[in-house]
Amino acid sequence: MQSTSTHQAQERIFTLSNFLSVLRILLVPPFIYFFSNGDKLTAFVLMLVAISTDWFDGRVARWTNSVSEMGKILDPLADKLSAALIGMYFAYLGELPLWFVVFLFLRDAIIFGGGIYAKRRKHILTTALPAGKWAVGFVALLYAMIVFPYPTIDFSLAKTVCIWIATGLLFASFVQYAIRFRDILQGKEVINL
Repeated sequence: MQSTSTHQAQERIFTLSNFLSVLRILLVPPFIYFFSNGDKLTAFVLMLVAISTDWFDGRVARWTNSVSEMGKILDPLADKLSAALIGMYFAYLGELPLWFVVFLFLRDAIIFGGGIYAKRRKHILTTALPAGKWAVGFVALLYAMIVFPYPTIDFSLAKTVCIWIATGLLFASFVQYAIRFRDILQGKEVINL
């Protein structure tokens, strides 16, 4: 039986880790504002802060024993929403190919929707898979190279390589998520990595 303190921790909403997840979304508008007004240094700093919140939120939740059901939903939602919004903005500017952003958006929407469905249908809340975490890392690196404020460094080749590595990892993780969702819906035991 679950202890009262553990249950209370899982029901907590106003935690530092959840704040970091929300902050990641809230940083998107000022990032777009500064980047569109030519202040690439401020935009780059805001992007680094957003990337660091993604790294810290889960760790803070574990360090402070404040892992919550809300946080398990909010963290991936913040990742997917901020990545999609910035990706659409970059596609609009011509910094990213439209196919990549559409693929990223559809993949994330399907996985998030599948996770919500698995939670409601089978009461199982899935966690991120390693390939998905690596994919997010390459997407973050790609975005950082686009925003990098010093034009003396040419990232053209690195960005192209990053797009294809991210695409491969996004597809591989999508297949892994699809297999896991199938197993969940069939009632098979699933181990969250």
